[in-house]
Amino acid sequence: MKRMSRIAILASGRGSNLQAVLDAIDAGLLDAEIVGVFSDKPSAPALKRVANDLRWSADAKSFPFREAFDAELADAVNKCRPDWIICAGYLRILSTAFVERFRGRLLNIHPSLLPKYRGLHTHARAIEAGDAEHGASVHFVIPELDAGAVVAQVVVPVQPGDSPETLAARVLPGEHALLLATLQLTCAGRLTERDGVIVIDGHPLFTPLHLDCAGNLA
Repeated sequence: MKRMSRIAILASGRGSNLQAVLDAIDAGLLDAEIVGVFSDKPSAPALKRVANDLRWSADAKSFPFREAFDAELADAVNKCRPDWIICAGYLRILSTAFVERFRGRLLNIHPSLLPKYRGLHTHARAIEAGDAEHGASVHFVIPELDAGAVVAQVVVPVQPGDSPETLAARVLPGEHALLLATLQLTCAGRLTERDGVIVIDGHPLFTPLHLDCAGNLA
């Protein structure tokens, strides 16, 4: 019998992507289990979406420097023996030591069509640039911010009169569906990364997969 994939989630905020994963597991759509939720903010609502024994948090501001916090975080993550670590609304830049420790099984969901708009305020930047399309990307994490190989993307139209808030609200359901579709690949053992190249079913992927209207990646 195939073992369920063990997923650890890093989150700083409300945890809507985490909830989408939990719902998919409960519905039998994802052969996985959440083995820990980790946050740099002890008050993060995401933590309340799982049982107490799955929660870990520490106030990153109480540490003397970033690497000290990340070392403690990395040890806590490692203890739950995850197959995959997912940054889902995690707002801190991970240190090089953390990334290298989990490289090849560390994914991030980012609200833009990378390589556009790395970092913050992506919705406002897309509107200011006059983009007709926006969206979200799932990518492997490397030390350079939002620069790892992109696995998959979902495209959302930018509508006349959009504000950053309305655009964000339209992108969010796409984020949830994109993350679930990508995790279905990882949990089935179909997705790996080799020297910066995405490999699906043993074949290199040279352009990101795209989520269609039915929630499938192609």
